[in-house]
Amino acid sequence: MAESFWLIPLIPGLSSFVLLLAGSRFSRRWISLQACVAVLASFVLSAAAFVRVLGTPAAALGKTFLAWISSGVFFVPLALTMDPLSVLMCLVVTSVGFLIHVYSIGYMAEDCDYSRYFGFLNLFTFFMLVLVTASNIVLMFIGWEGVGLCSYLLIGFWFERPAAAQAGMKAFIVNRIGDAAFIIGLLFVMLNVRSGDFAAINRAAAGGALAPGLATLIAILLFVGATGKSAQIPLYVWLPDAMEGPTPVSALIHAATMVTAGVYMVSRLNGLYSASAAAGQVVAYAGAATAVFAATMALVQTDIKRILAYSTISQIGYMFIGCGVGAYAAGMFHLVTHAFFKALLFLGAGSVIHALSGEQDIRKMGGLRKHLPLTFYSFLAATLAISGLPFFSGFFSKDAILTSAFSSGHYAVWVLGLLGAVLTAFYMFRLFFMTFTGSERLSEEARHHLHESSPVMTVPLLVLAILSVIGGYVGLPAVFGVKADAIGRFLEPVVGSVGLGFPAALEWNLILVATAAALGGLFVAYLFYIRYLGLPGRLAGRFPGLYRLVYGKYFVDEIYDALLVRSAVRGAEFVYDHFDLPVIDGALNGSAGAAGAAGRGLSRLQTGLIKDYALSFLLGVVVFVGVILFWAR
Repeated sequence: MAESFWLIPLIPGLSSFVLLLAGSRFSRRWISLQACVAVLASFVLSAAAFVRVLGTPAAALGKTFLAWISSGVFFVPLALTMDPLSVLMCLVVTSVGFLIHVYSIGYMAEDCDYSRYFGFLNLFTFFMLVLVTASNIVLMFIGWEGVGLCSYLLIGFWFERPAAAQAGMKAFIVNRIGDAAFIIGLLFVMLNVRSGDFAAINRAAAGGALAPGLATLIAILLFVGATGKSAQIPLYVWLPDAMEGPTPVSALIHAATMVTAGVYMVSRLNGLYSASAAAGQVVAYAGAATAVFAATMALVQTDIKRILAYSTISQIGYMFIGCGVGAYAAGMFHLVTHAFFKALLFLGAGSVIHALSGEQDIRKMGGLRKHLPLTFYSFLAATLAISGLPFFSGFFSKDAILTSAFSSGHYAVWVLGLLGAVLTAFYMFRLFFMTFTGSERLSEEARHHLHESSPVMTVPLLVLAILSVIGGYVGLPAVFGVKADAIGRFLEPVVGSVGLGFPAALEWNLILVATAAALGGLFVAYLFYIRYLGLPGRLAGRFPGLYRLVYGKYFVDEIYDALLVRSAVRGAEFVYDHFDLPVIDGALNGSAGAAGAAGRGLSRLQTGLIKDYALSFLLGVVVFVGVILFWAR
């Protein structure tokens, strides 16, 4: 079965084709069954491939379909590969994706475009699986662009809503900016490496075939593309607006597919990024800055999904910290644990929204613990995990990143990571306390429809809650024993290993510091939103300018709009007024006018009188005879 790994992306792709082409002819039961079974089948094949790769992690599976691109010495086959990094991503995408599919059956039960929704969902899964199984950067780019297209289709799924349509367009345009840099980097790879194969690119960088400056340029260009897909500074602005799509879509984008693509790309090209210290520094500091910057914006937001969106931006920053300091396995480890607890957070938020008839403002919630007990406990598990509390999954993966940053001498990055940990615990428990504890602040409509979600929605929550609790034990720190860091040892043939290089006592101290940071954020949230409820309002009143700045998300969107969007619009209007209208339209209108004038002139010769036609014939004969006599002379 493992040798059939190439079916992993193909099955959801075929499912999507059927659903989008003829899904409206089938019942909702058949649509949901077909869509879920397709992703489940891919998960089973991924598990079989994992068992095969686990036995011989250094020997990757491969499948070449045809010689795709061949130009001179440049050759790119249409080929898929399955190594430890690919199989890990396939397991994450298909397992979390399957749970999101099952959850969607209940969440989207009343939607009129049921088949289109599941068709897009499976198309999204297909392109993501192509991205992570591609054996070369050119085929990976097909999946890269495919997930960008699907994000546009799913974010704007309810396109009749202006906000959803605009959010989808914003995501598409912002990603095109990053992809432009990615394409330039890809062209440099083609010109200088003469191969799109990942192993060839890594060998060329590590072996010195690429000059240091060129390797840095290529790495940074590709990373700019990653900042678009993975929503990092400066191209993060599309992700908060992506919340206009259905909540399961938000879970899929944030947890298992699109935003993890950039982290996967950097990890896959670890030879290139390790060969350029400058590029590694850019990745690490960009991730650290994003982790803190996005966390500050989440502190005062009131929309439950937008808080989680800024949380995703921040957590992806941690993954890039790991990759930037050379701890690629730690970055991928956090990608895995993040997939569990972030999917759970979004699906839990969806359960709350579903129970409250669409309400998303946490100021209008409160006291939901007794009404939504399953959602409450599962959401609590995810909150503890993302906050880095011992011994939940996020604790182990975040500790691996921070410890690696400190051990590699990136002390400023480590400090920023600790600050981000404090902020994460604070804003997540702020969200948790305001939603599930305290007095009820529900509207009459919400109170009337308040109920726990159906089993088809709560069972995925419970499964993800279990994974959020135990998922981190595959990456226990080295100080926990000789069998620790199983995920690091599994990925070592692809991404290498990073030795910490300092005593176990120091590592324990770093773990304690990180734990204290998370507990500190939790304690402050408790003081603000349980013990002294009026304190947040008093602080906002005392520092109104700072509050408006953070609540307004530092007005980055407005700055981009003033400096870039409006300038681009004015430039387009200038070209339209001074080139399109007078030159392009003028040429077309002028040629049409000339043809019309010629037609009107010739029409005057069509009098309908025989004598006029006879005279014209006679004149023609005279001219013809005159010409003949002239040339015969």
